[in-house]
Amino acid sequence: MLALQLFDGLEAGTDEAGRGCLAGPVTAAAVILPKNFSNAILNDSKQLSERKREILRPVIELEAMTFGVAHIFPKEIDSINILNASILGMHKAIDQLSIIPEHIIVDGNKFKPYKEIPHQTIIKGDGKYLNIAAASVLAKTYRDAYMEKIHEEFPMYNWKKNKGYPTVEHREAIKKYGTTKYHRMSFRLLPEQYTLDL
Repeated sequence: MLALQLFDGLEAGTDEAGRGCLAGPVTAAAVILPKNFSNAILNDSKQLSERKREILRPVIELEAMTFGVAHIFPKEIDSINILNASILGMHKAIDQLSIIPEHIIVDGNKFKPYKEIPHQTIIKGDGKYLNIAAASVLAKTYRDAYMEKIHEEFPMYNWKKNKGYPTVEHREAIKKYGTTKYHRMSFRLLPEQYTLDL
């Protein structure tokens, strides 16, 4: 069973999805859960089936005291790098909270101070604390929905299925069709043996 949060008081959990993708945004979410929140299936989004994540999303949105979700798009990822883009996304998600948290816990081991609010990074935090797990589910479901939307524009990359991750199929499509405005040009889009004519 996951703990609700790390400290007493108003604590936001934050996490991102899509760091390792070749296309699409990195998406971050921040969530403050009420003290009486409990949910038997909520866990790190990577441990949940797509169906369970889709069931959890409206539950989290309804029961959270406040939540925020932010996309950082490829152009900005290319300009500031994926780590900074992930942290920026988490900051922008926290910006959207209607209640100012007294403390922030972050999945992973890297973060930059947000205003004057104390924070703590927690490796595998999405499998330890419900507020980070809730953020991980929102980040993943919002990002997946975005990738399914842009799939309609460029169906040959099958983002509906691979969500922009570096699958063999996705890399083969890049080799065949080239890149799109949704690809991250600062990422190694193809293995060494191929070069892209950009």
